[in-house]
Amino acid sequence: MTSYGGYQRTGYGTQGGDDGGGFMGASQQGSQGGEKKSYADDTLRPVTIKQLVDCKEPYPGADLAVDGLPTTQVTLVGQVRAVNPQAINITYRIDDGTGLIDVKKWIDAEKPDSATPFALDTYVRVFGRLQSFNGKRHVGGHFIRAIEDFNEVNYHMLEATYVHLCLTKGAAAGGDQQQQQQQQQQQQGGGDGMFVDDGYGGGGADSAAIQARLSPCSRTARTVFNFLANSAGDDQHLNQVVAGTGLSVRDIMGATEELLGHGIIYTTADDETWAILDT
Repeated sequence: MTSYGGYQRTGYGTQGGDDGGGFMGASQQGSQGGEKKSYADDTLRPVTIKQLVDCKEPYPGADLAVDGLPTTQVTLVGQVRAVNPQAINITYRIDDGTGLIDVKKWIDAEKPDSATPFALDTYVRVFGRLQSFNGKRHVGGHFIRAIEDFNEVNYHMLEATYVHLCLTKGAAAGGDQQQQQQQQQQQQGGGDGMFVDDGYGGGGADSAAIQARLSPCSRTARTVFNFLANSAGDDQHLNQVVAGTGLSVRDIMGATEELLGHGIIYTTADDETWAILDT
């Protein structure tokens, strides 16, 4: 299983589709030997547009490779520079300061009026599948949403840089006591390495108490808890947890069931939105 700094394989709820035109099940035929490849096993990569424009195709028909690893499912952040609405899709030209790329969002035939184009210069986050046609890269958009907090733009660039360095340089060696402590906690299965705080509340009695309650929980459950504890806002939806942790939907649902069973989190707006239960 591919793993780098807490990022693991996830299909972001999708399992195929030629151009990301919706959340479709079933696997596709592989590019060689008739093997079937399930895109539910793909890793969701935070990337810059320059990485997508510069990525390599090992051989005709192969998955495009970013940092030497096959990459299909990606998330990027940028501004809408051009909009080209058509009968069956809307193509956006997205700019993140490192380059430009087209993002094609298919229109749901059953809800043609629901596809309202984003205005020019709007900052958006894109989840989609990287593709190449006639040597030109583009992204088939599964889901596009407007960004309301500009901090998300900066966070994404840092996240993409972090993942790139993990893949090309390896994990950074801890030089001070805090880094060494975090590495020790990771080895013991107590931390994920993506977050500054491995506990809840940053220390003290509350942190000790919550760590005691987390002690019987799995590493995946701890990862989900740490994300909830370190995220802005009172609660987080499943899609936000997927994007923030890199875990699969199945792993997150299992982890939240575990946390719910221990009385550590509770559901809020629906069964896929959670918040930490204060004690």
